[in-house]
Formats: sequence, C-alpha cells, structure tokens
Amino acid sequence: MTTWELLAVLVAGVGAGAINAVVGSGTLITFPTLVAFGVPPVSATMSNAIGLVAGGVSGTWGYRRELRGQWPQLRWQIPSSFVGAILGCWLLLHLPETVFEAIVPVLLVAALILVVAQPRIQKWVGHRSVGPTGETPSLSPARIAAMMAGTFAVGVYGGYFTAAQGILLMGVLGVIVPDNIQRMNAAKNLLSLVVNVVAAVTYTLVAFDRINWTVAALIAVGSLFGGVIGARYGRRLSPAALRAVIVVVGLIGLWRLLTA
Repeated sequence: MTTWELLAVLVAGVGAGAINAVVGSGTLITFPTLVAFGVPPVSATMSNAIGLVAGGVSGTWGYRRELRGQWPQLRWQIPSSFVGAILGCWLLLHLPETVFEAIVPVLLVAALILVVAQPRIQKWVGHRSVGPTGETPSLSPARIAAMMAGTFAVGVYGGYFTAAQGILLMGVLGVIVPDNIQRMNAAKNLLSLVVNVVAAVTYTLVAFDRINWTVAALIAVGSLFGGVIGARYGRRLSPAALRAVIVVVGLIGLWRLLTA
C-alpha cells in the first residue's frame, strides 16, 4: 500500500469507530476501503474485525451510563452473541474462500438496504420504547428465548461478516425488548464488541498469517478515537449524512468486488 492508501485506511477507521458507536455498520466504511486497495476479502474481514475491537471498547465505554440496569437481559444475550460469533468465525475459516467472495456482495447489498431502511427501523423501535430512564421491564420466558435466538443469529452473521450487525441487533431488540432506544444502542455496542472480540481472538489464533496486521493496527488506532468521538458527539450529527457516506463507500466497495 502507498502512504496515501494507509492514511485513507486510518481515516476510514476513525469513521467506522464513530459510526459504530452511534449508528452501527461502520464495517461498510472500512471493509470496502480495504478491498478497494487490493486486500483480499477474507483477509480484509479478519483484519477489520481485529482493528474494530478498539473502537468497540471506546464506543461501549462512552455509552456506559445507558448500560446501567440492563444486566437482566444482557446475561442472556452475551452468551448468545459469544456462541454465535464462534460459529460465524468457523464458517468463515472453513468454507471455501470462493463461497465468501460469492456471498459477500449479497451480504453487502443487504447491509446497505438495512442502512437505508434504518430510519424506519429506529422509528418503529422508538414507538416501542419506554421512558428515557429506568430499568428494562421483566421479560417472559418466551421473550427471553426469542431474544437469545435472535441475538445468536446476529452473532453468527457478525462472526462471518460484521457489516450492519448493529442495525440487525437494534431490529431484534426492538421486536422483543420494550426499552428506550438509547439504552438499546448501548446494548448493541456491547454485544457487537463481544462478537468482534471473539472474531479477533479466533482469527489471531488460527489464521495469524492471513491477517494484514498493518491495516488492522491502523483501523485500531482510528476506531479507538472514532468511538470516543461518536459516543460524545455522534448524536449531534445528521444521521442522513452518515447513511449517505456509508452507502456511497459501500457501493464503491461493491463495484470493486464485482469487477475485481
């Protein structure tokens, strides 16, 4: 990579960290950037997952106040995300790379559609929200089972291809958990971090030589600062502008994947 390309990866990491903290789907910034600069798709996914752990930590810490009182649901969701992420990582490592290259454009299109539809998802979730403070209401056994199944499914998706897993989690939480949307966003940040940590550890242990450690480090540094920025100032930014950037960069990455 050239110096300018490395700088672009660093900037993409900042953007991804900020977007993940506020909206989710920051992978749609970093993954297409890496692919556009010639990093193979599977290597880009692994390097990206490792790099975004730092941003997940800073973003989750920034929303720590909204996590208070959510342990009754998180004690079920964290193990579900953990196990799902392991399965997703296993699929990425054991399915032929040609399968990943074939399915990634489909997943990328689906993720971009989710980004475009995100205002409707949030609006719908908002109608189900409770007040701005207070603990999550008690959940019935049926809702707990549905919540675990949904969180597990998103964990599998996130372990295989992380883009838009945050938006998927918001959809799952909106269906099952009647809570405030900012508290859901805090839970989303934590659960996405669990998936990324599992993916990062798995890839490091079993696919060390397939990771581009230079870009992983650049994304880590960028996303760490991006997560802080997103948690602190993200609510002041225009969601429409963020979505526009994601869609444009995602379409560039999709074009690069289809023409490579």
